[in-house]
Amino acid sequence: MNASVNFDILSPISFLQRSVTTYPNKTAIIYGDTQYTYRDFANRVYQLASALQAKGIGRNDKVAFVCPNTPAMLEAHFAVPLIGAALVTVNTRLAPAEIAYIIAHSESKAVFVDTEFSPTITKIKSELNNVELFINIVDDPSFEKLDAQDYEDFLGTGSTDIVASAVEDEYDTLAINYTSGTTGRPKGVMFHHRGAYLNALAEVMEAGVTYKSTYLWTLPLFHCNGWCYSWGIIAVGGTHVCLRAVEPEVVFDLIKSEGVTHLCGAPTVLIGLNAFAESSGRQFENPITITTAGAPPAPAIIQSMENIGAHIIHVYGLTEVFGPYSICAEQKEWDQLSTDETAQLKARQGVPFVMAHYMDVVDRETMVPVPRDGKTVGEIVMRGNMVMSGYYKNPEATAEAFKGGWFHSGDLAVIHADNYVQILDRAKDIIISGGENISTVEVEAVIYQHPSVLETAVVPVPDEKWGEVPKAFITLKPGLKPEDQPSPEDIIAFCKEKIARYKAPKFVEFMDLPKTATGKIQKFKLREKEWEGHEKRVN
Repeated sequence: MNASVNFDILSPISFLQRSVTTYPNKTAIIYGDTQYTYRDFANRVYQLASALQAKGIGRNDKVAFVCPNTPAMLEAHFAVPLIGAALVTVNTRLAPAEIAYIIAHSESKAVFVDTEFSPTITKIKSELNNVELFINIVDDPSFEKLDAQDYEDFLGTGSTDIVASAVEDEYDTLAINYTSGTTGRPKGVMFHHRGAYLNALAEVMEAGVTYKSTYLWTLPLFHCNGWCYSWGIIAVGGTHVCLRAVEPEVVFDLIKSEGVTHLCGAPTVLIGLNAFAESSGRQFENPITITTAGAPPAPAIIQSMENIGAHIIHVYGLTEVFGPYSICAEQKEWDQLSTDETAQLKARQGVPFVMAHYMDVVDRETMVPVPRDGKTVGEIVMRGNMVMSGYYKNPEATAEAFKGGWFHSGDLAVIHADNYVQILDRAKDIIISGGENISTVEVEAVIYQHPSVLETAVVPVPDEKWGEVPKAFITLKPGLKPEDQPSPEDIIAFCKEKIARYKAPKFVEFMDLPKTATGKIQKFKLREKEWEGHEKRVN
């Protein structure tokens, strides 16, 4: 699929050359005291690309990065696909055995390791028989290094000359992103160049990112390649602010000092920022747009964040569709509503991105679209340019996911008369109690309204009479006075005042909730604990 007078391959790596030509002296990357202009960044990308080529790495090879949100990770997002290879960004919070599986399953020939994680790689290095090259990324010199070359020295072996793209087809694999693997081995989601190009543009367009924007990396770059913002910010000539770890006080400080205009994060990130704002009395000191996804945000969370100066954009998607795929597009009429009513509307998953087009809610058996009545439950399905190529080396799982010519999300939802989709639950999370369906998302939204609650997760637990009933796991806000700490009975009574009594949790447990590296609450761990010894609810 070669370029011609009326065709060119859609690839996000093309964004770099356009922006370095347009904004050569503009700041592209900020990381602590380090700053790179677009010219500097492009030179480092070309050095990395040519150094990899000199090691015999190129088309169809895989290159793994075990690295937090530092400049090296952004450089990899352009250099690796530029030479026709696929980038494998590894979740740094996984156990050594899980990281070993991903590197081995992806057949990565090179592994770049931030030295904070070198002890993990040392434990599994003997298992990584396909790996021909290890490189140390030395960000903090206090960490022990692998017996391997340093990243900056490796870049020095490359050239700053422009490296020609080795991409031959826009459906070449650009990256492989591994799912969380909550019900078995993680699956490798294959991103193609075309989808990443379109999704990157959709993300920045929907969030209002321009060349004047400054984006803070509170979202892990290893998660869906940072929802494609890794490429989108470069596309419009914006500025990246790298962040090694998300600490609310640091986030507030960077928003002020660097003039940050945009960031992304799961609802739990918003909860942390809001809790810090409450305890410190701080608000955002300049206008900031926050895009949230990863779990349905409670309206109370949206309202709290907007009260401290944020503009919240709610998007929805999955790894299999390049990250966010739909947006709760705002309507002018909402300006006339109360803040509570607006927050309720903005908690919906909304409509497809302009680049996405195709999303519906269908009957899981017949694949017939459900009525747009806001009541009939079906499964969200998608198809089109922003759907993965499939699961790497897993044709059976790919066929199952693409059954009926659509990608099956596994998310149960309704669709309203205005065509806005609203998730009720993951199929595995819906509670069927005495024949009645209970949405854990609905129950969680009510619990979040309690003034003492920081975070919550509701799961089904076994019950002799009803089969299963809701149980709420709750993290209370830190620093509560004893008289402000609710009892389980207080929470249950609070819920019964706001929703049907059978939907209210029957049990409440206070605890720190288990989470993924991207801030998603791991409900499966809570379910497993509650259903141990029972025949069902083990997934």
